[in-house]
Amino acid sequence: MKYFFAIIVIFAGALYWFFDTQQAQEKSKTEDVVQIEQRADQPVQQAQNPTLQTTEPKSKFVHFNVGNRNVKSIFSDGDIMWVGTSGGAIRYDTQTEDYRHFSVRNGLLANGVFHVSRIDKNRMAIGTYGGGLAVLNESTDEMIIYNVPNGLGDAFVYDVLTAKNGDLWIATWTGVNRIVGGDLDDPNAWELYTVENTNGGVPNDWIYGLAEGIDGQIWLATEGGLARYNQGQWQNWQHEDGLGADYELVKDFNPFKRDPANFSRHHAQQKIEQGLTGVNTAYNPNYIVSMDVEEDGTVWVGTWGGGLNRFDGENWKVYTHIDGLPSNHIFMLNRDQEGTLWIGTSKGMAKKTKDSDEFTLYTTEDGLFADAIFSMDVQDDGTLWIGSYGGVARISHFDH
Repeated sequence: MKYFFAIIVIFAGALYWFFDTQQAQEKSKTEDVVQIEQRADQPVQQAQNPTLQTTEPKSKFVHFNVGNRNVKSIFSDGDIMWVGTSGGAIRYDTQTEDYRHFSVRNGLLANGVFHVSRIDKNRMAIGTYGGGLAVLNESTDEMIIYNVPNGLGDAFVYDVLTAKNGDLWIATWTGVNRIVGGDLDDPNAWELYTVENTNGGVPNDWIYGLAEGIDGQIWLATEGGLARYNQGQWQNWQHEDGLGADYELVKDFNPFKRDPANFSRHHAQQKIEQGLTGVNTAYNPNYIVSMDVEEDGTVWVGTWGGGLNRFDGENWKVYTHIDGLPSNHIFMLNRDQEGTLWIGTSKGMAKKTKDSDEFTLYTTEDGLFADAIFSMDVQDDGTLWIGSYGGVARISHFDH
């Protein structure tokens, strides 16, 4: 049996979307389709040049190429996959293989997309880099932008969470918004929590992630530590409390030798505030890049060079390369329906099953598009969609 891989060029935003058709009738979809005949027992090369690899595959996978773009968000919504890239958001129907590209040409104020999720049965949230929060009503096809004049903390939106009580939380680079009852069009529903107005309860105004825990607790991943909002009260944890590995433990296993403080005034100030002036590489144990919360309240956070961290509400456990992780820079965390924790790093992906502290590692040799993993979601049938710089890997299963 032969598989056919169609390369569809989406001129809007200069994105390139590769997909496996597996059906001959798909060959005439657009005038820009180029077909590549591919044997089922060979993988597609992960580079942009679609030359076939000769190495034996270890997994069943297909690659989707988005050109020179980062894939920062993937959201599985039944048969629909949403892919947020630095060139816009893509809605892809896995059954019909139809796609739609959202960018500044049709509703967004910025092409950089850091977050895509569903707010309710009709509306999708698209968090952008500099263009605020875009809300797409799929029933009316209307796109509404919520920005600083509406009460948004900042035009840079990293995460959106619809809480069980109906509140909407929005993570920005200038604090976190809470929209009481979720009514975005009610000015009185908008609240903003920052370092200043919480008296340091929010440890840093750069908020990267949100998650709901037990009893309605809201967890925040910030550049200055982990924070929790619980019935109007704030609490936070930092490196001095057990978050992140010590620098001496990880400094010789740091692939990023350039000090961000040399290129960013913000990072230079962060180093001073967090006592990291003696560190000259990309390391900040308080900088939480990724987060996941289990049903029992256990919090998992991934740090910028400080490894993977588990917090049970009282005690911290830190995992680093010494424990088997491929890297101490943890960009993505995703837990599937079986409780398996998928860990995206700067050097590949790791899998940790619920009852084990051992890690199984995967790289491009196993089907990943690239080894730096920024985003992921899992379809209902267990198919993994994994985002990197340049593209997405759709993996039906790994062979180990």
